Amino acid sequence: MNNEGRYWFPAKRYGWGWGPPTVWQGWAVLVGSLVAIGIAARVLMPAHLVAFLSVVLLITMLLLLICYAKGEPPAWRWGK
Repeated sequence: MNNEGRYWFPAKRYGWGWGPPTVWQGWAVLVGSLVAIGIAARVLMPAHLVAFLSVVLLITMLLLLICYAKGEPPAWRWGK
């Protein structure tokens, strides 16, 4: 099976954005971002709330950038 050219993140059926990953690379990115947020929470919370929120914002922006690059083009969808 050739995974070349497949989207990591398929478009949602309803609404705008992406659904759960369909290939292992997408799952690795999603789990990696959740682990990074967990590590940031453990290290920075509650003493450095602004730093924690900054790290979460950075990780979220990076995840959205990867979804945009490796996912289906985003558009409003209303079902089939």
